[in-house]
Amino acid sequence: MPETYDLKSVKLPRLTGSTLKVFTSLLESPATRWLLINNLLQQGGILALRDLQIDEPPTFLPPVPEATEHPAEGQNMQAFSDLTSIKPTQQKGFNFKTILDYAEAYRSGKTTPEAVAERLLAAIDESQAREPSMSIFIAWKREDLMAQARVSTERIKSGNPISLLDGVPVPVKDEVDMLPFGTTVGTRFLGKTPAIQDSTVVARMRATGALMVGKCNMHEIGIGVTGLNPHHGTVRNPYNPNHHTGGSSSGPAAAVAAGFGPIAIGADGGGSIRLPAGFCGVVGLKPTFSRVSEFGAAPLCWSVAHLGPIAATAHDTALGYAVLAGPDPHDPHTLHQPEITLQGFDQLDLSDLTLGVYWPWFRHATPEVVAGCETMLKALQSLGAKVHEVEIPGLEAARVAHVISITSEMNAGLERYYKEHRKDYSLEVRINLSLSRAFTPQDYIQSQRVRTRLVNAIDQVFKQVDFIVTPTSAVIAPPIRPDSLPHGDSDLTLLTEIMRYATPANLTGHPAITFPAGYTSIGLPIGFQAIGRYWQEHNLLRLAYAAEQLVERKKPQVYYDLLD
Repeated sequence: MPETYDLKSVKLPRLTGSTLKVFTSLLESPATRWLLINNLLQQGGILALRDLQIDEPPTFLPPVPEATEHPAEGQNMQAFSDLTSIKPTQQKGFNFKTILDYAEAYRSGKTTPEAVAERLLAAIDESQAREPSMSIFIAWKREDLMAQARVSTERIKSGNPISLLDGVPVPVKDEVDMLPFGTTVGTRFLGKTPAIQDSTVVARMRATGALMVGKCNMHEIGIGVTGLNPHHGTVRNPYNPNHHTGGSSSGPAAAVAAGFGPIAIGADGGGSIRLPAGFCGVVGLKPTFSRVSEFGAAPLCWSVAHLGPIAATAHDTALGYAVLAGPDPHDPHTLHQPEITLQGFDQLDLSDLTLGVYWPWFRHATPEVVAGCETMLKALQSLGAKVHEVEIPGLEAARVAHVISITSEMNAGLERYYKEHRKDYSLEVRINLSLSRAFTPQDYIQSQRVRTRLVNAIDQVFKQVDFIVTPTSAVIAPPIRPDSLPHGDSDLTLLTEIMRYATPANLTGHPAITFPAGYTSIGLPIGFQAIGRYWQEHNLLRLAYAAEQLVERKKPQVYYDLLD
């Protein structure tokens, strides 16, 4: 096989403290900006992308195939109902509390949603008061949560629960609208007034009777992947509070790992569900582009944006996916999807599945990550899965194209606030937005041509295999360095390592999942990623469920058991 792998590790200076402040000022000043910008564009690969000859036409949205028959609105709940009949096998090692655990505890009379809500509020207070604070939640309201819990308790006592999720706590990333809260998107100036209505994902989850707990912290405007937020606090990893959670869905992933709910709602524009889920040792699903409605989500990155579930187990992830997915008249992109199915979810014989591995990419990670993921790969083979070597050219161009696409769209979505609130952003965000404002319309078009080329390359791979598998990240959850607090840092070297495997599926719109592959010698989780064909979420969830039989889970250092 000819060598076409072109991703490289980079070594760029890390900026903190006064150096970070000075650099930000120089980059934003018209008098000095020109001294820095060309070098930054070169280091970031932008100039190389400008010189790349690409003949393909641009593709402005992931070209997901339209279904010949479209499901009716609400069909997703039939898939949810079908899944409730499956009794998942016992978790190996530590047992995270699941949706089924909550349902059984309520129906047996062991506890009530009201009692759980009281314990949850106390746990939030305790987690916030810790030193250092876990900083998982941005907003919650005791009165609102208890009102939901009282109604849920009455339904269950009268024998009329809405669904298996009735009374189950569900935290939500502060990137989607949820009554009665504002949506800050991790900033300090947005979200001052409550949302007008629930986003579709929240409305669907609320309709199941779930307790909508509150708004979870996130990396500011979703433009970073560590979870460091100078405005609302840096989210701490429940497996080791001295380490990052990943981002940008840092709060939802940490909330699930810490026991604040068996499932949470996250958002993924460049790995933002999968990376924190991987770092926090839980499961995260980025569905196919347009499988889940974006109505009520902050307008940040239209062509790469996905909403989806983060959960403690594959079964809970599947239940969450079934609730959230499906057509929504408020989002026209969702109206052309096929029927939602979870058929074969608990089929552990994987002999009908082939895993594609691009070895130079798969092994471009730290030794401990590679070892853990290779061990998982062999374990999946023991269940019958076949492994086939594949090749994916143009990953470096795809990396740069994603950077240009997502940050250009973020700048456009936030343009109305830029003049008045530019200095209200963190220094890291100001640098990233300032750099992306140097991108040209031609850069954006070139990136969409790269998207076309990458889609074609991935299509060729999927003619040979069912999944493309990689580590979730090239590194484990990095330590929180004291000099990055409280104002943050800019570390493009680390950013590149964290995001190595995440962004292609955002650019192409293919579904992707992360699930635990084991732990490092110091007890930090290792995530394993699988990317699937369009609309094949059920097979990704099946793979995650099978993998769950192979890994002995470990208890996080910070975990709140709301049932015992």
